[in-house]
Order: sequence, then C-alpha cells, then structure tokens
Amino acid sequence: MKFIDSMRLSVKAGRGGNGCMSFLRERFRPNGGPDGGNGGRGGSIIFEATTNLQTLADLEYQRNIKGNNGSHGKGNARNGATGDDTVVLVPCGTIIYDAVTNEGLADLVEPGDRFLAAKGGRGGRGNRYFSSSARKAPRFCENGDLGEEAEIRLELRLIADVGLVGLPNVGKSSILAAISNAQPKIADYPFTTLSPNLGVLTTGYERIVIADIPGLIEGAHMNKGLGIQFLRHIARSRLLVHVLSLECQDFDKLLEELETVRNEMRSHDPDLDKRPYIVVANKLDELENPEKLIEKLLMHFKSMGISFCAVSALTEEGIPELVKHIIDFTEKHPRPRSEVRLYALDSTGTGDIQSPVKIRNRIQIISLHGGGFRILHHRLEKAVERYDLSQDENVARFTILMRKYKVEDLLEAAGAKEGDQVTIGYKDFIFYPDYYPSDTYQSEGSDEDDFFAETEQDQ
Repeated sequence: MKFIDSMRLSVKAGRGGNGCMSFLRERFRPNGGPDGGNGGRGGSIIFEATTNLQTLADLEYQRNIKGNNGSHGKGNARNGATGDDTVVLVPCGTIIYDAVTNEGLADLVEPGDRFLAAKGGRGGRGNRYFSSSARKAPRFCENGDLGEEAEIRLELRLIADVGLVGLPNVGKSSILAAISNAQPKIADYPFTTLSPNLGVLTTGYERIVIADIPGLIEGAHMNKGLGIQFLRHIARSRLLVHVLSLECQDFDKLLEELETVRNEMRSHDPDLDKRPYIVVANKLDELENPEKLIEKLLMHFKSMGISFCAVSALTEEGIPELVKHIIDFTEKHPRPRSEVRLYALDSTGTGDIQSPVKIRNRIQIISLHGGGFRILHHRLEKAVERYDLSQDENVARFTILMRKYKVEDLLEAAGAKEGDQVTIGYKDFIFYPDYYPSDTYQSEGSDEDDFFAETEQDQ
C-alpha cells in the first residue's frame, strides 16, 4: 500500500433543510392553523482514529469531503430528517491542523478519538414555530443554515513503541523482519526502504509496535537524501534502537556513524536526544573474528549506561537477546494513554484573549474598491442565509434586525448614499434609507428575540 503521511483536505458539512410554510386544511377544519414542519440539521464531518489504518492513503482521492444535507420540513407538522454525519477514519496518531493558519486543532491518538471538523447547518424553522396569540397565521418560514466549511491539513505521526533508526543499508528492515511479523523489502543497496515499515512483536500479553524508519545521512535535517520527512514518526516512540553495521570493522567509525544519526535527530527535534535508546550492531556474520571489536563496543556503551547487543539478522544470532531487551524495556515503561488534545486559541497580542463571539458581534462596514459597501456581522449574515426574502413577512423581520443594530446610521456614517449597493453575506441590496428613528419601531412578536437567543446558542 502506498505510504502517505501528510495531505490537505477541504471539508464542508451538510446544509440544514428548509422550514415549510403550510396550513392545515381538512374537511371540517377549512381554516386550520399553521402546520409547517422544521427542516432537519445537516450532517457534520467527523474524523475518528482507528487501528485498522496505517497511512492516509485511503483519503488520497477524497480531497473534498461533503456532508449530507438535512431534509426539508413538510406540512402536517412533519419535521425533516437529520442528515447523517460523515465519519472519516484516520490512523491513530493523526494530527489535524487548520491549513490556513497552521493552528493545531486535534491530536487523535487512541482508537475511537473523535474530532468535529465541520458542524452541520441548523435546520430552518417552519411557520408552525412562529404561531402565537399575537400572530395566528404566520406566512413565512426559514431556510436552513449552510454547513461549516474548513481547509484542514492532516499529518500522521506513527504510534510505535520502538523506532529503528540508523544510516542507510545497516540492516534495519532485516532486523524488523527477524523480530516481528513484518515483511519489508530487503536488498543490498542504500535507501531500499523509502517509507516507514511497521511490524508487531507479540509477547503473549502485549503487542509491541516497531517502526523501521528510512535511513538518515549527514545533512538530512537540511533535506539531503530522504530528508527528515520521516523523522516525525519516531516522535511518539518509547524506545529508539540505533542500528550500526559491523561491515566496516572500525570502532571509531562506528561511533562516528552513531553520532551522525544522533546529530540529525537532535537538529530536527532536541527532545529526541533525551529519548531512551539502545545500540544494536548488525551483520555479525560478516566478521571472522568479531570478539575483540564486540568486547570493545560493549565496554564503551556499558560505561555510558547504554544497553548494547550484537546480532546477525541473516542468521538470527543475538536476535533473542535483542527481543529480551525490548520486552524488558516495555514492561518497565508501560505505554501511556493519551487523550485528544485540542489546542487553545491564540491571544490577540494585546495580552487579552477575545472570544470569537465578541469579535463576530462587532458590526464592520467596509467600503468596497469598485463602489458599494459590505457589512460584516455574524448575526446579520446568518439571517440573510436563514430568511427567505421572497416572503413579505420575512422582509419585515429582516428590517427589524437592521433597525435593531442601527445599520442605516452606520452606513450613512460610512458615507453611503441612496442607491448604493450594500452586500451582506452572499446577497446584495440597494440602500434606501427610511429616515425614521430606529428607536420608534417596536417588534410585534417574540420571534426576533428567539432568533437572537438561538444564534447565541449556536456560537
């Protein structure tokens, strides 16, 4: 399977269904009351971690994910059906970022961890909802809200207990095949492994996941060779296994190769330098008299408090000892359970953190370069989406909102003249001021207050 560990996606939740304007008409009730049902909420886009996937390859051809729309309301007080949520499965260890701001949104670590990437739109209310003692027969309804849209970036960091690292062609893949159930590509040339391989070592009561990371060379942190694109996959490893090749039969060169790899890791992420590790010298079968070199290496690492073992992945000499080292470490250092981590909003830079609600409720009038004005305000934009302005009573309701926020006064203060084009959300209007004081107009019903209350809850 193709290994993909980073991608960008566009997600769009489903739109809410429209409310229905309908009146009850029966044989003995010719003038029945309003019975238009509400529209159903649109389906949301949810990302869920699973152990059944190891890469993001399944999403390669799903770069645009759309949710299911809610059904429209119907007569006889029938509400529309809610759109089914779209659950996108990703491997455990997937981090979700905002692709525009690069802000971290969620880290899906454990199986079943979920993140709501885009919320489905609220369903529109039918005319039955607006019936009251003051308004017996409301002849208007609402459209459903649009679903949320987002550009996100997925980055996979494999969840492996043990990470095999080293220079190219030292035998990491061979060791992985010898100690686990993995069957990686093995050949006698550098950069045989072009993407991480995973294997599982079963101890009877625990499954130890082992990752074979493609070989590093000097300068990898500057993107030489395969670069550092795969080093992120050892960030979650509890134990690192540095693999050396005994082919050179030179003590000083072996230590130099180890330091080269550790320097590249250190340059990529200083925290990796603090990660527990053991050293494994592979290709023991290549030496005729290895005792002296092995003894020297063993004494050197023992003096540093680092475990060392010499193995031959080909003949499996020393492999049981390596397996014992790994099992002993994992028993002494149990795998920590991690939860979904949501990242906090950044501050405004002034020392205060403003909530998104406070920012969105500030009316902004923008003078457009080609003429006209754009009004930015969350509630007014939401109302333009929700109100069907082909219905006269909805036009009156929208006028109440405009006067409540004194939009005409703000437009005139911004220099708007009669006949100028005004844009709110995705709709354009022509500015015709009434020249009536806004505080003399009183709402006849309570549905506008309901709108304010529900909009506040939506935030």
